[in-house]
Amino acid sequence: MSVQKQILLIGAGIGGLSVAIHLALQGHAVHIVERQPQVGGKLNHIALDGFSFDTGPSLVTMPYVLRELFATAGRSIEEYLDLQSLDITCRYFYRDGALLNAWRDHDKLAQEFARFNPEDGAAFWRFLKHARTIFDASANPFLYHSRGGPLDLFQTFLRYIQQGGGDVSTQLRKSTLPERLGAIATALSSESLDQHIRTFFTDEHIRQLFARYATYNGSSPYQLGAVYSIIPYVELADGGWYPRGGMYTIAQALERLACELGVCIETNQNVRRILVEHGRARGVVLADGRVLRSDLVVANSDVVTTYRELLSPAVRKRRLVRRLEHLEPSSSGFVMMLGTNKQYPALAHHNIFFSDDYPAEFEDLFVRKLPQRNPTIYINATTRSDPGQAPDGHENLFILVNTPALTEQSNWQRDALPYRDHLLDRLASYQQIDLRDIRAHIVAETLLTPLDFQRNYGANAGSIYGLSSNARMAPFTRPGNRAPDIAGLYFVGGSTHPGGGVPLVMLSGKIVAGLIAEDYA
Repeated sequence: MSVQKQILLIGAGIGGLSVAIHLALQGHAVHIVERQPQVGGKLNHIALDGFSFDTGPSLVTMPYVLRELFATAGRSIEEYLDLQSLDITCRYFYRDGALLNAWRDHDKLAQEFARFNPEDGAAFWRFLKHARTIFDASANPFLYHSRGGPLDLFQTFLRYIQQGGGDVSTQLRKSTLPERLGAIATALSSESLDQHIRTFFTDEHIRQLFARYATYNGSSPYQLGAVYSIIPYVELADGGWYPRGGMYTIAQALERLACELGVCIETNQNVRRILVEHGRARGVVLADGRVLRSDLVVANSDVVTTYRELLSPAVRKRRLVRRLEHLEPSSSGFVMMLGTNKQYPALAHHNIFFSDDYPAEFEDLFVRKLPQRNPTIYINATTRSDPGQAPDGHENLFILVNTPALTEQSNWQRDALPYRDHLLDRLASYQQIDLRDIRAHIVAETLLTPLDFQRNYGANAGSIYGLSSNARMAPFTRPGNRAPDIAGLYFVGGSTHPGGGVPLVMLSGKIVAGLIAEDYA
């Protein structure tokens, strides 16, 4: 075991809690300072007039990442969380009146696809098998280990060709050599996710369903690489999961485990500056002037914001800051949390109301950088699985629309209420469900805009997922978990490798703990 270090952690988001647990298990003394009143970062919670709302991630995928973390600590996840699988992962509403249920059961899902196009039912099985091989090929270099260079990628792919996958158990048979070669060809191709999906599926409803997974890391399906077909794979292969009591119970469970392991967590503590002495991170200076010294610093804050605001000009490398600022932020989001005194049984737990012009939607997001005129709308109604999240006979509706990251032209103080009304009008126009009366039944309401994500969490340009993955070299240009210019400074969370989303930021915590063990063995 490495020599015990005093480690200061900035931020108690899911990545920060994950790395704190791993470091405590290594024997280090870990102290977290969090500027919000409660832990969780963007995975947070609001209680409003008897309604309970999760304010960030709403779906658990790759649940084995959570289970592994608790098992590493010698605990059973069942002692902390009640994870439930969803029979319908998501219900899709289309502008032409079509409705599609994404069943957890693969046979039922294939039949659902076949209802739209007979050939697409069989195509589902081909996609699942092919995407599994891509996942097996890319999981090691892109998810489970610290970011390497092209040579590291080549060596990893060579081992995969020779040995096949083995990191993730699946119910599918082991891949053949031609299948593994095909997976690597896809991973390295210039093909976009949308183009790749079109090689499998014919029906436009199903193509749109798969293309939307680009939004899981704040990107566009028309720019995101085909390798990211692993995103729909990880959801469809094992389905979607929900922790009873809401997603915030995940943050509470990680906080409880961290405290049991001796991690010190201080909330309502804003960091003014990272203390750097002789090129090495040595602690932080808080907004109240208090100095907390440490051997190492791990930042669960946005990497761009950290370099721009938490490092003094004397130690900040201008060239590095400029490079970071040139990386494209991920999309942000506009959120409505509505408590209604009426229930809408046509809604599933997760629901997508698709626009009828997907290319125009992503042009608004990443080219025009304006709120979409014709957006896809997501509604999370957790009362379907967890009635206690709202008063009897009521509904808690978390409504999210992807929006561009903040620009100089953004003015959400002016645009929030008109955009809210625009979205409610759009929802009222879908023929599969009658939402025309929703305004009359709202009894509790609050909004979140990209400006709130920037203010509350220090998110660069209000981005939800840190950086987009639209560029083909995104896996190599995404900031690594070690600071390249300051010894003893590490990064964890969605703005660093391996990316955004609950399982990936948890994996980033494991990666950072491994790097610290390697650096200070």
